[in-house]
Amino acid sequence: MEGVDQEEKKARLTKMSYKDFLLNVVKAHSDVIPFYQTRTHGLYGIGIDAVPALDCWAIHFPGFQGMGLDRVPSKGLTFTALGEVTPQEEFYFHFPDGNASIARMLVRSLVPGSASGNTAEDIVTARMDYGRLDHGDSPVRIRLNSTAVLARHVGDPASAKQVEVVYGRDQKAHSVRGKAAVLACWNMVIPYLCPDLPVEQKEALHYGVKVPLVYTVVGLRSWTAFHKLGIRGVSCPGMYHSSMNLDQGANIGDYKPPESPDEPILVHMLRTPCQPGLSAREQQRAGHYDLLATSLDTFERNIRDQLVRVLGSGGFDPARDIEAITVNRWPHGYAYEYNPLWDPDWPEGKRPCDIARRPFRRITIANSDAAAAAYTDQAIDQAYRAVRELLSS
Repeated sequence: MEGVDQEEKKARLTKMSYKDFLLNVVKAHSDVIPFYQTRTHGLYGIGIDAVPALDCWAIHFPGFQGMGLDRVPSKGLTFTALGEVTPQEEFYFHFPDGNASIARMLVRSLVPGSASGNTAEDIVTARMDYGRLDHGDSPVRIRLNSTAVLARHVGDPASAKQVEVVYGRDQKAHSVRGKAAVLACWNMVIPYLCPDLPVEQKEALHYGVKVPLVYTVVGLRSWTAFHKLGIRGVSCPGMYHSSMNLDQGANIGDYKPPESPDEPILVHMLRTPCQPGLSAREQQRAGHYDLLATSLDTFERNIRDQLVRVLGSGGFDPARDIEAITVNRWPHGYAYEYNPLWDPDWPEGKRPCDIARRPFRRITIANSDAAAAAYTDQAIDQAYRAVRELLSS
């Protein structure tokens, strides 16, 4: 893009996919595409045919080296993923159970006696006392196995002093009342839970389409095959799962990761059931059906086949080495993030998520969907905002 300034370059890259950028701007050979097609699956749930080129520049994909782009955010442009704050270090901290430890620490703080300890280190191996979660003497009560089916104001919403929530538990309907309620739910579910919402808000809540994902975890008797091959992870762009990696070791508190190749270990495998060629939202809808229709037998057959094809030369034997398989299929995984290849440029405050999260009298709305961003910090920010709205009303 010789002779084009920064703003225009970034604007153009925002409106073309990374696939089109490689083929039409870089003039790369078409054989390059299959190697990169699935590289964006783990972050976006879709391939490079549906991810803006600017986003791929932001996460340091190749092809942009001669463009002289700076890392200063341009006016009116946002990088929908990690952007210019992408950490480049090889290691980043994570709990062995992922974000579950964050939830466990929050519960331990809110419900006294629910778990021992008081640090980030000791939460990893602390046992939760589930009997304490819904105890009458606790300032906060968490009721498990209870599915909300209705949230409404008691009386006219304009003057109501209470909110009623109806939920199902043990095949019976129950209800509870309070001064207010936060619906920290998937946005697209909320119009069914709260049918009294304004029509415009319901339409906005329905806009996002959750990103489907599969995180397969395979328990191995040992990781000697990885050790013999000298690898810890493999990108598999043409296989059933697009990547597979040894569990990243986390040494925290009393939790110690496996150190010897003879020890058992977990292998994480990623599959995103998208359909290239469609818009992002349509690819995700197709993925929902894919996960609904796929049997566990299909997953297991492909898992065993892929592992032996990748690790066979290192002595891997699926019949001997696989101890267990867990297929975590999330037909509704990540929050939908707006994609400039298909979504319009809404005015400030007019995005669907802005309209969707408006407070409705004594009912407010949270969840990462309310930010249109699939990150833990966004979910926390939205929860904080929703509670603040109730306290200020």
